[in-house]
Amino acid sequence: MHKHLKNLIIFSALCFNTSFAIAQIQTFDHLKVDSLTFAETKAVINKIPNDKFEKRIYKHKNTELPYRLLFPKNYDIKKKYPVVITFHNSTRIGNDNEKQLEPLSKIWLRPEIYENYNCFVIAPQFNERSSNYLANENGLLLSKPGEKINLVLDLLNEIEAKYTNIDQSKIYLVGYSMGASTAQNLLSLAPQKFAAVVSIAAVPDFSNLKAMKRKSILLIHGQKDVENPYKGSAELFEQLKMSKKITFKTFTELNHDTINIPLLLSAEIPEWLFKQHK
Repeated sequence: MHKHLKNLIIFSALCFNTSFAIAQIQTFDHLKVDSLTFAETKAVINKIPNDKFEKRIYKHKNTELPYRLLFPKNYDIKKKYPVVITFHNSTRIGNDNEKQLEPLSKIWLRPEIYENYNCFVIAPQFNERSSNYLANENGLLLSKPGEKINLVLDLLNEIEAKYTNIDQSKIYLVGYSMGASTAQNLLSLAPQKFAAVVSIAAVPDFSNLKAMKRKSILLIHGQKDVENPYKGSAELFEQLKMSKKITFKTFTELNHDTINIPLLLSAEIPEWLFKQHK
């Protein structure tokens, strides 16, 4: 083989491999959570009062969507702020406008987070499942949006119209379990609205992979999760191959109940989100 041609082939192969290597990020964390750590972490979060989250109800025709709204600390109408929408899991379904403030919503009230990551936080509550699961021909669970998910888009439009200092390039979705599936559903339905998603222990949505490849996505899942099986996130990561914006973090020793614990007293989620933009 001609020397120059051979060198060109080798160089091209190296470029391809490097490109593939940087296209996705996958990490493995072997952290274990014992019962004491679990209880102490939940106790810290549960002690945080909810009163800074204003109680509101979005009304559309004959339908109501309870939600909570957190304003940025020292809110200044002249400043631009991101928006974080947090989605609750299935145990928080209801209409009391209270239960949806699960730990992933309340981390935004932790003093160091509230001080350093100024943003609006919207926490809607659904009175029925916001995401439904069904198995495909290979037995893999997939998620489909619930009937009321479009109310969140309508609510967001209303809030954007009222608070014109929202940073349109930094609207984020965060969820755990059913809430994470809902976040993926909403991203698939309206990708133009959102900059990034943090999806924790979701059943995946494969309906709009083309759009998802262009979005910043942080997938987090416990390898020992049997409720929303880990293989769903693993398959989504595989389907989004060559996306330069997806990170898949696996906790090898955690299950569905313990997966949130390492995230509640750290700044990992806000820190990652605030680096993302459209």
